[in-house]
Amino acid sequence: MLFRRISIIAAAALLFCTVAVSVAKAQEGRTVTDFSLTSPTNATVTLSSYASNKAVVVVFVNPNCAFSKLYQSRLNALTAAYSGKGVQFLFINVPINLEATADATDADKLKMKSTGSDDYPYLTDPGQKVSGLLGATKTPEAFVLQPAENGFVVRYKGAIDDNAQVEAYTKEHYVAQVLDNILAGKAAGVTDKRAAGCLIKRM
Repeated sequence: MLFRRISIIAAAALLFCTVAVSVAKAQEGRTVTDFSLTSPTNATVTLSSYASNKAVVVVFVNPNCAFSKLYQSRLNALTAAYSGKGVQFLFINVPINLEATADATDADKLKMKSTGSDDYPYLTDPGQKVSGLLGATKTPEAFVLQPAENGFVVRYKGAIDDNAQVEAYTKEHYVAQVLDNILAGKAAGVTDKRAAGCLIKRM
């Protein structure tokens, strides 16, 4: 009886791992045709207008989210490092729900800590269509898109790096690694990492 129970648990674990890998691969290979955002001057910004770029990085942020504040200098640095290499950054300001955030306790502790000003312009996502299309759930959360013949392929989604709270302790720079690989003509490498942040509030 004990052996049978262990076998069932092992089989269930194997199935879960298989499904998780399949979902990650499906996400990584998904194609997005186009979407529209609104700039601070009320102009329309379309994804398709960046079809000639090497990559497009879409980052969902909120200026009141503690985690977004912690990433301000890191996002500024990424923009400065890769904008001249054909990478376009789009920062989308979305509403958050701190009360329902799994990371709310950590966020509350970090509310007064910031890593600099946000020099990037915030875009808005009318009707939250883009966050729904890409499957964004937190701020900050990044998506790396690579132009293809029939749209843009999602190469990465998730955390910007492996340490949301202390920049100095960061060891894995996920978005930078994916961009370096794409610019070098290689496979993206890592495709999905859980983001720590404030939950996006669905309106």
